[in-house]
Amino acid sequence: MTEELWKILKTGDILIPKLLLLKYQDLKLTDRQFILLIYLLDIQNTSFNPKQIGTDLHLSLEEVMEEITVLTSLGLVKLEVKKVGNMRDEFVNLDGLYQKLVYVIINGVVEEPKKEISTDIFTTFEHEFGRTLSPMEYEIINAWLDGDYTEELVLLALKEAIYNGTTNLRYIDRILHNWYKKGIRTATDVEKDKKTFQTRKVKSLEIFDNYDWLNDGNE
Repeated sequence: MTEELWKILKTGDILIPKLLLLKYQDLKLTDRQFILLIYLLDIQNTSFNPKQIGTDLHLSLEEVMEEITVLTSLGLVKLEVKKVGNMRDEFVNLDGLYQKLVYVIINGVVEEPKKEISTDIFTTFEHEFGRTLSPMEYEIINAWLDGDYTEELVLLALKEAIYNGTTNLRYIDRILHNWYKKGIRTATDVEKDKKTFQTRKVKSLEIFDNYDWLNDGNE
């Protein structure tokens, strides 16, 4: 940790908030996440480039995105898409970090994060997609988990999409939206909905098979 921090400080003038230095462990941050936050303090006005971050901090792209996901789930970091000219790019927003530090100043204690998100779900998505998720895809999945959907339901929607031969977040989003409208919240609800669908399908086939096509009343 000391060597990496020394390299970052040597490359430019970076002001590390004293509270962050003293309280980063209370914020449940690892040394690597602390180093990453310091790095992000220096690039928050430039576009987010996870590959460059990995190169500078000697981390793989997967490790960078995993740590960004943790920092996002803790409410310390947010990736925002902004339009620059005719292009859209991602930028780092550290307002959450500063808000957390203000809370420490006012209350003397660290605010507990509202929700912890397991990084396993992102590993599962990457395994099923056969590739590394893009930063935007990380944000979409995070938005699902921060919103109305549980991790269990998101993984079930992923499973449903894979079953239908699709690896598309937009398709998964439609599945989640439809389930939510039906009041489906758990794996049990999903199974009940499938059984109901199958029962209706069987009944429709029975009606079709038993229909008297020769005497349907048409002359």
